Amino acid sequence: MLIRIVRMQFTEAGTDEFLEIFRANMLAIRNFEGCTHLELLKDPEEPHVFTTLSYWNGPQFLEKYRQSELFANVWGSVKPLFAARTQAFSLETFIEVD
Repeated sequence: MLIRIVRMQFTEAGTDEFLEIFRANMLAIRNFEGCTHLELLKDPEEPHVFTTLSYWNGPQFLEKYRQSELFANVWGSVKPLFAARTQAFSLETFIEVD
């Protein structure tokens, strides 16, 4: 299992547009082959900062998504709305406690 975290800071004007883009594409992203979970998190103290959290069956599935037309369209629409450089990283579960 691969966990992908992407933290994004938007301009004030870009926040609403980002949310529209996310809502319009979230099911397609979630239903992309290999994606098992997707959620959008909001920073409680910074109203224009959001983080996506997604789970993938492996790095090859994330890479396939990153090379897809869906990603190109979504990222191309969202990228101009950023107020700061995006922080993105992938993690694997190391120790899980139930």
